[in-house]
Amino acid sequence: MSGSRSGHGALLRFRRMSTTVAAPTTARAARRHWIDHWEPENEQFWEATGRRIARKNLMLSIFAEHIGFSIWILWTIVVINLANVGITMSLSEQFWLTALPNLIGSGLRIPYTFAVPKFGGRTWTCASASLLLIPTLLLAIVVPSGWLAGLDHDTQFLVLMACAATAGVGGGNFSSSMANISFFYPERRKGFALGLNAAGGNLGVAVAQLVVPLVIIVGVPAAAVKLPEHDVHLSYAGLMWLPLIVVAALGAWLYMDSLTQAKTDTKAYAAGVRQTQTWVMAILYIGTFGSFIGYSFALPLVIKNTFPEFLGHHPFIATYLAGLGFVGALVGSLSRPFGGWLSDRVGGARVTLACFLGMGACTVLAIVGVNEHSFALFFASYMVIFFLAGMGNGSTYRMIPSIFAALGRKEAEAKGLDPKQTLLSHKRQAAAVIGIVGAVGAFGGFLIQVVFRQASLGVSALVKAADTPAQKTAIAQAHADWSVSALWVFVAAYVVFAAVTWFFYLRRSVAVERIPSFAYASV
Repeated sequence: MSGSRSGHGALLRFRRMSTTVAAPTTARAARRHWIDHWEPENEQFWEATGRRIARKNLMLSIFAEHIGFSIWILWTIVVINLANVGITMSLSEQFWLTALPNLIGSGLRIPYTFAVPKFGGRTWTCASASLLLIPTLLLAIVVPSGWLAGLDHDTQFLVLMACAATAGVGGGNFSSSMANISFFYPERRKGFALGLNAAGGNLGVAVAQLVVPLVIIVGVPAAAVKLPEHDVHLSYAGLMWLPLIVVAALGAWLYMDSLTQAKTDTKAYAAGVRQTQTWVMAILYIGTFGSFIGYSFALPLVIKNTFPEFLGHHPFIATYLAGLGFVGALVGSLSRPFGGWLSDRVGGARVTLACFLGMGACTVLAIVGVNEHSFALFFASYMVIFFLAGMGNGSTYRMIPSIFAALGRKEAEAKGLDPKQTLLSHKRQAAAVIGIVGAVGAFGGFLIQVVFRQASLGVSALVKAADTPAQKTAIAQAHADWSVSALWVFVAAYVVFAAVTWFFYLRRSVAVERIPSFAYASV
């Protein structure tokens, strides 16, 4: 009897501990890796327990998301190597093959956000990583097969579109990862944590564009690689990721945790949808992340068809074009945490406004580079655009939790509600909004590729109508400025994004009336 009381007392003491998993009072809590007690805003809890657990989950989340981004962007390398495996696609068709994964990944971001509260961050990270096996295996088996090469052009295009579409699953990982990690960190540390999580994922773009072009020419003689068309091993572009995907999935399953309070339910989602601030931030994220991912997808194709003379004199750059594109993705990924860090100090809206103005100015310089046939000016301009887009990604995502925390405090004060519960409700809204904003922003990348494709239709039609390869080359060189009309559209868009940022967040009267003064510095 005394042993029973002793055991019961020990169980009660265990339940009171501000550590990891509480006693199994529900079916959900009975499972391993579920955490019932989580108070990141409590400094003692954070220092004693929270920091270590949050950091572990952040690192594993970054790795899985990193692989997801790598798979998402994979077709930017595939399309510029299709001719090397005997498959010829027009420029407009190539843009569709890169745009479709972008579009699918954008649409998946909303259901992926709901998957975290449904299955738990740990389980869903494992599942979403495992789904990456589908596009990689299709790329390894179907695309380089003799079966595909023997099909007619239209059927080839449909098969390639289907294979490319599956790569979109890599784009959905971002929203579930960001929503999950947002619950682990206190408000004062969210900017850097979310920026680091996103940057680690974004780096997957750079890694894929750097490594894959090298891997697919393993075993090909160096002299052959310098030729306009040469052998490549496209199957390697899929096979190389298989062990990493397995490691990401197993790492998540064995070592990640799920928070019972991480609930982005339909009620929170509906409340987020009704908030004006949600859609304002979604528009701004089109300009920041949409630019980052859209240019990451499109830039190798744009360079290939804008500077044919330059590439003709630089065979290494021409061969390694997707690898060259990695520089922009790397710059944009590394600058993202800096944007979040700077926003914590000077305000996310101010950083975002500066980024949009700088991106507009650099796009004008890129236009000059095209008109002057200066690859160096064009490329340098886009590297700055990537840097500013990355900073803007960090600053806009830092604005979301700040805005909803401020709205929660305002509602609690105005209606006399429990501050803790109201803030938790708005925290859940913010997690839902991350999914909405992430999906809409990624869709901006698809729009960028559509604008480039529309701008290319004229020259694509002329090239298609030409009779000989020499005529096709001459036409392409004569219309190398085809992208200018698209670039002017982007300049106008950045002006609009800057105006929206100022109108909603930097006008003093609006800032004071709509967002409480104590949150203004954070926003």
